[in-house]
Amino acid sequence: MSKIIKSFAGALLLLSTVALQAADHLDSPGNVADPAADLTDVFAWTTPTAAEVNLIIGIPAAQFSNAVQYVINVESSSAYGRPGTQVQIICQFAVNQNVECWVGGFDYLQGNASATTGLRSLTGRMLAFVGRRNDPFFFNGPGLRRTLDIVAAAAPGLTFDTAGCPILNVATSNSLIAELQRGGDSFALGSPSFLVLQVDKSLVAPGGNILAVFATTHRS
Repeated sequence: MSKIIKSFAGALLLLSTVALQAADHLDSPGNVADPAADLTDVFAWTTPTAAEVNLIIGIPAAQFSNAVQYVINVESSSAYGRPGTQVQIICQFAVNQNVECWVGGFDYLQGNASATTGLRSLTGRMLAFVGRRNDPFFFNGPGLRRTLDIVAAAAPGLTFDTAGCPILNVATSNSLIAELQRGGDSFALGSPSFLVLQVDKSLVAPGGNILAVFATTHRS
């Protein structure tokens, strides 16, 4: 029986184990201890023609595990708030990082997807890439921490407007802006592993053009 290690939701209209720095969120100790099953982020968007859907999941590990199943769930509906139809894209890996993916019962691919041109299914309706890339998520962690320290120090003397927002003097406001602009991307040196898929929209949208996406990992 498989166990769900972690799920991560996103909205649509993206060898030896080493420690990697990657965009992630507060996790339980179990998730942190199992980086190959710990999802960092889920990205999803359509191509300019809206004929294909791009789907990306990342993990803070040097490679995907052959003991973990990676699932991207796409729910399609005809309008917001209406019950949808769910299609699962299930991917799993061999020790050599060859991947095989199923899109419901509609399409399948298998092989080495590490080339920059990717690996395309026999029908041509699914394209996959697997590899390590710079983390696309931007976050200035040190700047945020310094900003929070300034806010905490100023809190006792703050007054608030009718909307409940703090009224800041120019000096405090400029200090906050300066701290948020100092430093840089905390994830700039990270290179997590990514599974990138491009699928024909018709494969994942049987219920309509409104799509919702979330991903899960399952370890046996």
